[in-house]
Order: sequence, then structure tokens, then C-alpha cells
Amino acid sequence: MTETVRDAGGALKVAVVGTGGVGGYFGGRLAEAGHDVGFVARGAHLDALRREGLHVDSPAGDFTVAPARASDDTHDIGEVDVVLLCVKTWQLPPAIAALKPLVGPDTAVVTLQNGVEAPEQVAQEVGRGAVLPGTAKIIAHLDGPGRVRHVGGPGSLAFTEWDNRATPRVERLRAALAGAGVSATVPDDIWAELWAKFLFVVPFGGLGTVTDAPFGVLRSRPGTRRLLAEGMTEIERVARALDVRLPDDIVTRTLDFIDQQPAEGTSSLQRDIRAGRPSELDAWNGSVVRLGGRTGTPTPVNGYLYEVASVLAARAGDSAR
Repeated sequence: MTETVRDAGGALKVAVVGTGGVGGYFGGRLAEAGHDVGFVARGAHLDALRREGLHVDSPAGDFTVAPARASDDTHDIGEVDVVLLCVKTWQLPPAIAALKPLVGPDTAVVTLQNGVEAPEQVAQEVGRGAVLPGTAKIIAHLDGPGRVRHVGGPGSLAFTEWDNRATPRVERLRAALAGAGVSATVPDDIWAELWAKFLFVVPFGGLGTVTDAPFGVLRSRPGTRRLLAEGMTEIERVARALDVRLPDDIVTRTLDFIDQQPAEGTSSLQRDIRAGRPSELDAWNGSVVRLGGRTGTPTPVNGYLYEVASVLAARAGDSAR
């Protein structure tokens, strides 16, 4: 056992469900630091993990985890201390169904989806007491079977208990991640963190999809910049209707953040739909519309973006088949 693991209070047993860019990076960091990490993967990716290990290329330092303990069956991994649930939102149903063998009385399931409904969806299976709502700030993707490329972003995580308590298991995971070289924070209000990220990715993702335009175009044209602001304001109002406490200047702050992004940058939603792949549209703009309807909050911009993007997604999906 490494000194890093001893400093973190002993090795954690971790399962990574969804060994893509996010899961491969954070799970890989923990495995490199000496924690017992089991990766859930499929197909050629699984074969490569078993045969050659997990290779991570990162600005924070490249590394290899070999051998990597990996399986396509969560029964092979068994009960763990922590589950890092890193699948995309459209992959949640089968991933949630596979959680049961991993979850014991004290297991923490960290939800790291780009959306605000995933924690409740997971809680319906394992109970709120098992769920640590979380958010990841990283740009990473699979770069071939067994290979993860960390492109940018701070490579950080934020998480805490459902009711925002910083319990011993939260602190143990934070310390383990810190010992593995990962910036991990325990926010005062995880729900505000989740909704702040949601407010950034969703209007940009939807508008980028229907216009096929990057950050630089959307933020520089007065009309599209106004649509971004209006889409964000709708999300802010839905959040407040659900008693989520966002900063009063959240829209201005988020537009300022968009101004700092690379002009050529595009959304994963935009790229997935244009390529005819499954996307997170339903969990992004679709979620805004659903939650707006539930709270009686008008969401015309997000509703329009959802409908147009849905047409584009269906058309691209037909072309890809």
C-alpha cells in the first residue's frame, strides 16, 4: 500500500461504472494511487483493459494502470466503498439496474452526470442515503480501447451528501482523491453546483445544436447571445421554483465564463446529434421543459431548442443507419 493511500485513511474499494473519459480518468488516478478499483466496461475496451491496462494521457501527467481490474459484470466486483457512476444520462437505466451487486449498507454512489435529474433516478433504486450528488469539471474522452485522453478542464470533482452534510465517508473520498492528485471539493450546496453547471451547458448545447455554431459565433452575435441569456434565465427560474439557491448574478457570471471559452469550442450534445449518436438532449433541454411544466415555469426558449434539436437528432440518426 502506498504512502498516499495510508495518508487517505486506508485503501478504498471503488467501482467505476462507465469507464469512458471521465470514469477512466478519475478511476485511473485512484488506482494509480493504490486504491482497489474495478472498472466496468464492454467489448474491445474491456479486452484492452484486461490485456494491456488503462493508459491515460493528461496535461497533469500521463500514467498507466496495469493490470487493470475490469469486467462487464458488476457481480465480479462485488460490494464497494464508492461507486463512481460516470455513464452518460441516456445510459443510466441499464447502469442503475447493474448497481445492486456493488452497493452495501455504507456504499456511496457518486452521480457525475451532466444533468439535474440523475441523482433522484439513482436514488429510486438505491435510496437517497446511498447517493452523493456530484459534478465533474473535465474534458476527457476515450482515445481508443484502453486509452483515455484528458484534453482540458481542471480535472476536478465536487460532491457531498444529499442534504449537504460533510460526513466521514465524504471526507474519506475527498482525501483519497486529493492523495491521488485530484482536486476534490465538498461544496456548501451541491444542488446549486449542479444547477449552475446545468445552466451553462444546456442553453449552449441546445443552441449550438440547432445552429451548428461554436462558442465564438453564439456569444458574438447579439441575437444568439440574447437567446443564450434567455435560456439561462429560464433555467434559473425553474431552479428557484424548486428551492435551489443560485447566486443572483448567475446568468451574468455564466455569460462571462462563456466569453472565456475557446471560440471554436462546441458542445458534446451538438457533436453527438450531428454524428447521429445517442445524445443527452432529453436530460438537458428536455429536462428543463419537464421541470418547467412541473413547477408552472414557462420555458419557451428551451422548449423550442428541444423540439428543433429532436428533429435534427431523428434525421441524423436515420442517416447514420
